Amino acid sequence: MNAGSMQKVTTIGFDADDTLWHNEKFFRISQERFAELLGEFADKDHLEQRLLDAERRNLGHYGYGVKGFVLSMIETALDVTEERVPGSVIRELIDAGQEMLSHPIDLLPYVCETLNTLSEHHKVILITKGDLLDQERKLAQSGLGDLFDGVEIVSDKTPQIYHDIFTRHGDGPTRAMMVGNSMKSDVIPAIKAGAWGVYVPHGLIWELERADAPKNESRFRHLKDLGALPACIAAL
Repeated sequence: MNAGSMQKVTTIGFDADDTLWHNEKFFRISQERFAELLGEFADKDHLEQRLLDAERRNLGHYGYGVKGFVLSMIETALDVTEERVPGSVIRELIDAGQEMLSHPIDLLPYVCETLNTLSEHHKVILITKGDLLDQERKLAQSGLGDLFDGVEIVSDKTPQIYHDIFTRHGDGPTRAMMVGNSMKSDVIPAIKAGAWGVYVPHGLIWELERADAPKNESRFRHLKDLGALPACIAAL
C-alpha cells in the first residue's frame, strides 16, 4: 500500500461512527427511551436539554462514547427527579447502555468498495474517538480491519492530534486527508492541521458535533456519500 510520490494525497484518515457504520441512531433510540421513562417528571424537550447539558458538562470527565452517555442519563434522571427516580428506571438506563455496547455493526453505503479502492494506492488510517473497548469491538465486527494501515483511537480530535497522526503514519498533514461526518471533529481540525477535510453527511448528527462549514477554504470538500471519494481524490 505504498503511496506514489507524485500524489497530492498519500494518506487518508477515516472517521468510524456514522462515516463507516451507523452509530447515532442507537443513541437516539436510547434517548427516546430515557424521555419515556422520565415523562412523568418533565416534558421531553426539557429532558433532552438537561441531558445535553449534562453530556457537555461531563465530556471532560468521561470523554466520548456510550459509557459517558449512560452516566449523563443517570445524572440527569437524579437531578430532574430531585433524587426520587425509582431504582427500576436506573436499571433500565443501564440496560439501554449495555444494549448500545452490543448492537450489531451496520455498514453505510459504498464503504467496502471505497476502502478497497483507496487502500491499493494510499495509506488508509482509521481515526476515531470514543471508548477504547467499544471502538475496538466495532472495528473487529465490521470486517474492515485488514484494510487499514493503522488505527488511532483518540480521546479527542484536535489539529495537533491530526498533525501527529499524519506525520507518524504518512508524509505529514499537507499530503493527508480526513474524511468524516462531523464538521467539528473531522473536517475543521484536520484543515487547521494542514490536511484536506472531506465532509460526508450522515443525516443524524449529535448536537455537540455541529459546526459551520469552513468558508473560502481550498482544502474543504463536501461529498454526498463515500462512493464519490475516489473521484474527488483523483481530481485534486
